[in-house]
Order: sequence, then structure tokens, then C-alpha cells
Amino acid sequence: LLLRWRRRRGLWRKVKEARQRQERSLVQMEMAVRRFREQLPSVNMISILSLPLPELSKKLRDGSLPPEHVFYAYVGKALQIATETNCITEYLQESETQLQKAKMTGKLGLLYGVPVSIKDSIDCQGHDSTLGFIKNLNKPAAEDSVVVQVLRRQGAIPFVKTNVPQSLISYDCKNLIFGQTFNPLLYTRSPGGSSGGEGALVGGGGSILGFGTDVGGSLRFPAAFCGICALKPTGNRLSKKGIISGVLGQKAVVAAVGPMAKDVESLALGMRALLCEDMFNLDSTVPPLPFNEEVYSSTQPLRIGYYETDFFTMPSPAMRRAVRETKQLLEDAGHTLVPFELTNVDYVVFNFCVRGMFADGATSFLKMFKGELEKSSMGLFFWLAKSPNWLKSVLSWIAKPFHLLMPFIGFVSFFSTVDEVWSLHHEIEEFCHQFIAQWKKLNLDVMLCPMLGPALGIGYPGKLSVAVSYTMLYNALDFPAGVVPVTMVTDKDEEELKGYQGYFRDWWDRTLAKAFRGSVGLPVAVQCVALPWQEELCLRFMKEVETL
Repeated sequence: LLLRWRRRRGLWRKVKEARQRQERSLVQMEMAVRRFREQLPSVNMISILSLPLPELSKKLRDGSLPPEHVFYAYVGKALQIATETNCITEYLQESETQLQKAKMTGKLGLLYGVPVSIKDSIDCQGHDSTLGFIKNLNKPAAEDSVVVQVLRRQGAIPFVKTNVPQSLISYDCKNLIFGQTFNPLLYTRSPGGSSGGEGALVGGGGSILGFGTDVGGSLRFPAAFCGICALKPTGNRLSKKGIISGVLGQKAVVAAVGPMAKDVESLALGMRALLCEDMFNLDSTVPPLPFNEEVYSSTQPLRIGYYETDFFTMPSPAMRRAVRETKQLLEDAGHTLVPFELTNVDYVVFNFCVRGMFADGATSFLKMFKGELEKSSMGLFFWLAKSPNWLKSVLSWIAKPFHLLMPFIGFVSFFSTVDEVWSLHHEIEEFCHQFIAQWKKLNLDVMLCPMLGPALGIGYPGKLSVAVSYTMLYNALDFPAGVVPVTMVTDKDEEELKGYQGYFRDWWDRTLAKAFRGSVGLPVAVQCVALPWQEELCLRFMKEVETL
């Protein structure tokens, strides 16, 4: 008992040190900005912060805007947003040295002088990638991840690391070390996750370009909840070398790294910068496909599939309206819209996503929590995962007739043998081919889909893991998918929500209805999807949606 107490005390000490480091980071930022303002009091920070990225980078490259002005304008704004939302875990102080160096070399990359923010799980040399786990504290990365190396070579200046939920397997943003991150639009709401710190910082205007990861919607949730844009590319379009994932080694649900920004043009610039010889040389497992300008800038009318619901998670009135209105506007703009029939999404969610991610009976997932202080909101999940197989079988048999326990059937019939995992992978491949065949039969270019929204209240995502159905589908299929905000919740949506019952009328549906309530004025997005390796077409479609 004494040993346990001593161990716990040691862990709390590490947490305390990390929090002090986080506070020191904010003080360093404040001092850096103050020094700059004292030296150059006449710099108009507001006008710098109001420039969209393409315009800002042009001014930086042609020398009409000095990089320090931009850098300290963003450090100041990021500090403000971090104080309001708790989104920054660490200030990368070496960014100030990099700023001086960049000026000396005079080599102008595509992102010359642009300050960028980086998710906690993406390695930056000399800094921790914690994933919200105490055991990962004080273990600085030996080198930059490939993405960060390429960003630096393109002249970008990574200046902060941002908060994540413990383990990344969540679409909220809270861990025991750094605490809860809040939505910059409404502090009682979640910023989404797992790239929640990025969503809050970019959404609040404290970063002009951020990078996160996505294994079930982790780029798309924060973008949708915070009213910004994001792109989840095909899993291997950008290098994942030096990026820590939530469940190591699982191949059923494909993770991806991607950009987050206020507008689509900025995402395109981020992709353009990364898809270069440097990346292809640093990671030869990435296909050497440079950014296809022709596809991105094409003005040909598109043939667009669409659906309003996946018949598993009932869309909120605002989600449904977002798709309907966007469909109408796209038709008015000369595009062709074709209804797409989605089937078996519940099967995909439980058998492919849940079973696929935890096919080892969640052993590797649980291993990460070993020796940690808190099991976050995973109580029931942990209990189930640790229970013996006979109990899981009994539970799954009891639960089958009741929709009430629907999502846990996937969990309790967990543990798979190797041949079952292989047949699961085969089944996912078959499903993917069928999906593409249906897509080709309708002769589609892209697809318009709902995106979960508006932002749920803090604490709700943990209770509503089932609502990842709209996003996770495209991790299982490994299609590029982006998010664009298109509307805001109206009083009429709020009124219609009173009749929301969901498809199963179970506890999850009732909780989701509660989570959506009281959201007038919050942004609602749609998802734009393309076939694998068609990121440029996906971005082009997102741009169409954005300009409607």
C-alpha cells in the first residue's frame, strides 16, 4: 500500500511539473510578445491577423511583410486563445531562433515565415508527445516527424504544440495532465477531438495553419465543432513517420495526418507545401504524387452523390438542413446531384471499426493505461475489455435483443483470433470494392455527406462514441474526406429538435438529443468525400461548397 501511495505521489509530481512547464510556456510567450511590442510599437497586429493565408504567405515571400511581425502577432493571439480555451500544451521556444535563421538563409519555401501549430502526438525534436499519458512525460522526441521536417524546409515555423484527449481515441479534448480544452465559440462546448487543441486554436484565430491526425474523425470533429475547415487525406498520402497513433499496429481503421485552417485555399497551400520531393525522399513509403494543380483548379461541373442520413445516427435538424441547402445550391451552380443509398452502417461501425481497432481484445489499448492515474471516461469499456471471454459471450448473447446495449455488442464480442482478423481485413477490402462499384455505377466524381454537429457539450462525446458513424466510415474505406462549415443552427432547428427521437430510441439517442440542445448560432458543417488518392478533387469540391 505504501509503495502504491509513493508511486501515485511520484505520478502527481510529474503532472505538477508538466503543468508548471505549460504555465511557463505561456509566460515565455507573453514576454516574447511584450519585448517585440516595446521594440516596434507601431506594428498593426490586427491587420496582420486579418490576412488569409494565401495573401499572408505572398506578402512574406515578396518581402512586404517582415516575418517577425507575423510571428509575434500570432504568438500574441495564440496566447490569448490559450488563456481562454486551454489549447496549448507547450511553446516551442526554438521557433524564435528558427525565425532569425530563416531570414538569414533567404531560401523562400512555400510557407516562408508562416507560424504553424502542431498536435501533441506529432513529434517535434526536444519535446514530449504525451497523448495525455503521464508515462510519456519527460521523453522528448529525438527528431522531428517527417511532416514537421518538411514544414521547416518549406520555411514554416512550428511554434506551439496543442492539447489532445488521453489516448487520442476520443472526440473530446481532456486529459489528466493538461486538463480540458474549451470550444472558442462557446466555452460550455467541446472543441471536438482528438485534434481538439488545434481546432480551438485555429478556430479562435491563434494559428493560421495547424496539423493534426484522424482515425475516426479526429481532424473533422474539431473543424466542424469550431467552425473551420480540415482535410483528412488518404492514409498514406502524407508521411506518418514520427507520428504516434492511439492504437499501434492496427490496420483495419486507417489513420491519416492532415491540415486544419479557416478556409479551403489554406488547406490546399498546406498540402502543396507537403507534397514535395523532400517528403518523398524522407519517407519512401509515401507515393511520390505531387499536388495536382490541374485537378484542383478545374471548373468542370461535377457529378455529386449525396445522402442526408446514415440510418444509424439520426442527423440533427441542422445537419439535415446543411446537406439539403448545400445540395440545392450546388444544383443551382450547375452541378448534378445524385442520391446515394448507404446501407449497413451499423455493421461497419461495430464489426469493422470497433472490432478492427480492438481485435486484440483491446490489449494494446489497455496497456497504454497501465500505471496511469486515471482511466478517463472509459469505466464500463475497461471493465468489459478486462472481463473473461465467457462473460463477454454471455453478455453479448443477453444484449442482442436489446438495442439499448447495441454499441457494446461490438465491444463484448471483442477478442479475435488471427484468422478472424485476416477475414475481417478481407471483409473490409470487399466492402471497399463494393462501395467503389456503387460509386462508379452512378458515375460520381465526389460525395456530399452529413457531418456531426453542432458542437456537443463538454463530457458528451465520451458518452456518445456511437456518433462517430458519419466520419469513421471514411477511415474504414480510407477515402479522403474534408469538412466545410456551411450554416449555423437556427431557432427553427432548435424547435424541430424537440421531436428528435433517433433510430433506436435508446439511451444513446436520448443523450444525443440532449447534447445537441441549446445551440442556436453554432456552426454546422458538411463532409466532402472523394475516392482514394484524389485529395485535389476533394479540395476542389470543398472550395465549390465554400464559395456557394
